[in-house]
Amino acid sequence: MSRAESHPSRRAFIGATGAVAVTGLAAGCESPAAQPSPAPSSASAASMTQVSPVGRYQAGITLPQPAQPNLLALVADLGDAVAAGPLLAELGQAIRTLTAGADPRLLGLPPGDLTVTIGVGPRLVRRAGASLPGAADLPRFSREQIAPQARGGDLLIQICASDALLLPVTAAALLERAGDRIRERWRQSGRRGPNIPVDKGISAPQNLLGFIDGIVGPHTTAEHQRHLWLAGPAPVAGGTLAVLRRMELDLPRFAALSVADQEAVFGRRRATGVPLSGGTIASAPNLGAKTPDGRYLVPADAHIRRANPNVVGAGLMLRRSYSTDEPTPGLLFISFQNDLRTFTSTLAHMDDSDALLRFTTTTASATFLILPGFDQQRPLGAQMFR
Repeated sequence: MSRAESHPSRRAFIGATGAVAVTGLAAGCESPAAQPSPAPSSASAASMTQVSPVGRYQAGITLPQPAQPNLLALVADLGDAVAAGPLLAELGQAIRTLTAGADPRLLGLPPGDLTVTIGVGPRLVRRAGASLPGAADLPRFSREQIAPQARGGDLLIQICASDALLLPVTAAALLERAGDRIRERWRQSGRRGPNIPVDKGISAPQNLLGFIDGIVGPHTTAEHQRHLWLAGPAPVAGGTLAVLRRMELDLPRFAALSVADQEAVFGRRRATGVPLSGGTIASAPNLGAKTPDGRYLVPADAHIRRANPNVVGAGLMLRRSYSTDEPTPGLLFISFQNDLRTFTSTLAHMDDSDALLRFTTTTASATFLILPGFDQQRPLGAQMFR
């Protein structure tokens, strides 16, 4: 749901909670180690453990565990004459006071497990260094119907919480702090479905299409170091690269398929998440397995085949999808990875013949460098924008 590029009013921020629910193409505020639990009500959010916003990495990517079910992604541009460093430092300080419950702009709402994650777009990254990770824009792909204001952007503000009321209130506070230095492009709210156990300490949510989503990904600390976090150079170490893709889903056409045909689209059983080649939900699909008459058990155009990291020859993405229902049912896909080619190579391979993409239309697209973590001595963005 794109918004006008003019700066919306405070009332518009407070009223823009956005509808919500999850989907199965695959991405951020949840840890892959989330355990099944009902979405808390506003009244119960006060009991949620607060999440520290400071540290080596920003919160809202692998912390907290389990994930908050609600997300608001807000994409904005900076004015040409605006210095990124002071603005980011101010946003970092505002995040600290908001997550501590010390900001009156929370209007008395307890912060609970509120997290805010900040990323900067390719144009700002190039100001700091044309060769830095995150300096490249996303290429264009098929099945896109993206208005100009919904492609790209300078700033990502990702807000996650168990209490959905916190999302627009926190956004309003941060935008007020930024003032006319930034101009909002678009925003999207979403909700993740209930989590299903996958393996020891690992779970994944059910999505809007009825399938379990995000089973494959970097789940261990070692995998995070290899596939998720940027190791260098120094200005970006401890950051990661995010991709956002908002998609409309053709739910009526998908629902008209038989369950067997729906399972063929994904390559998994709808009820259990088990690959069509057998095993358990945590099993890697046997892509060579065939029926007695020579047909692949996992069809050639099944999503888990076309997006398989071994088939693509790419790394792992920490993938999250948030279901949306405005303006039409769909999803906000978010992936985190330390190499943008992990995403672009995967989608290029899917673009060729992934059966799932036939039910999607992308309406917004952007990539951001998620800045390294910060604290009082090291302001947000200080290493890149001195």
